[in-house]
Amino acid sequence: MQPLDGIKIVDLSALAPGPFCSMVLSDLGADVLLIEPPPGATSRGPFDPTNDLVRDAAFDPFRRNKRSITLNLKDKEAQQVVHRLAKDADVFMEGFRPGVTERLGVDYQTLRKVNKRIVYCSITGFGQDGPYKNLPGHDVNYLSIAGVLGIIGNGDGKPVPPYNIIADFAAGGLLSAVSILSALWARQKTGEGQHIDISLTDGSVYLLAQIAYDYFHKGTKVRPGKMRLNGGFPDYDTYICKDGEYISIGCLEAKFWENLCKALHKEEFINARPPGDKPEGGAHIRAELARIFLTKTRDEWFAYLYDKDIAVAKVNHVEEIEKDPHLLARQMIVDVPGPRGQAYRQVGVGPRLSATPGKIRSTGVPQGSSTKEVLTEMGYSKSEVERLIATGAAVQA
Repeated sequence: MQPLDGIKIVDLSALAPGPFCSMVLSDLGADVLLIEPPPGATSRGPFDPTNDLVRDAAFDPFRRNKRSITLNLKDKEAQQVVHRLAKDADVFMEGFRPGVTERLGVDYQTLRKVNKRIVYCSITGFGQDGPYKNLPGHDVNYLSIAGVLGIIGNGDGKPVPPYNIIADFAAGGLLSAVSILSALWARQKTGEGQHIDISLTDGSVYLLAQIAYDYFHKGTKVRPGKMRLNGGFPDYDTYICKDGEYISIGCLEAKFWENLCKALHKEEFINARPPGDKPEGGAHIRAELARIFLTKTRDEWFAYLYDKDIAVAKVNHVEEIEKDPHLLARQMIVDVPGPRGQAYRQVGVGPRLSATPGKIRSTGVPQGSSTKEVLTEMGYSKSEVERLIATGAAVQA
């Protein structure tokens, strides 16, 4: 048993936040059906028929545990297919800019007439209203408006985009999953679904709750490379080692800092680190720590400090996480059996539930691989399925 057994999700989203959200829910047992456009119908580049689509899909964690149907939603009959899918669905997800689903005939108000219990989740950059709602954007833009980008960097004046982990996956994907689960729980009480308006910008601001508190309450203006938690102090930073790799130190608490100083034979620094508003007071400590960490390799330092009750960690490269003993022990890197008798390496399941654990039930399938199967399950006759494919309303890979 898995916690979301029996929950049916129709996922019309395409870019990172939506697929990540439905991956999380599928890992927990939800039955996810991707609705995808015909090949070459999007602006993400031309369709390349030379790609090994089976292999690509099998490695893709965003496609695992899911099936895929290809529909041309500009076709009225394809829209009717979506309406029939929505009738039995618990959740419908989309990631278009405001107004697009209305033009495609698959908006919340339309689908609610088909199924008043449906939980409809819209994921956009700026939300369904407000002056920026139609502004195009990506992770870096949402973080800019939210104030997140302005606190990341080394203090040299140039903000540093932190890949697309924060807005897309944390503020977008995870917050969408939490919201969908909350709406499903509310439906248990009310009997009705609702519309969820997820804004990646809103979610990024939400993640700033503690930092915003410091400003609203104390007037603290956070600047990159100047604060204790973004590299402004010697007790919470990264240091380059002899081999050119980095080690991270996070000794905020007095006991961890004391243990570090003792391990480095620098007891005179125990009571000398600067207070929270004086980063410049720790310049001499930082310089000495930098000199010390250059005397050993990253792995040598980690092995030496590991068992001394110090907040320390290696700064792994992505290619190193598949070898990290802790991540392997936690099954966060796994080999998933898939097509052609091969195993495909992916990240594992993040949520850890003791009684109803998550599971990777299958690798992903190429776009449109399930079209005939799904249409037949919905009650379409063989001739109707063939006609939908012949007219281009649906596509079978």
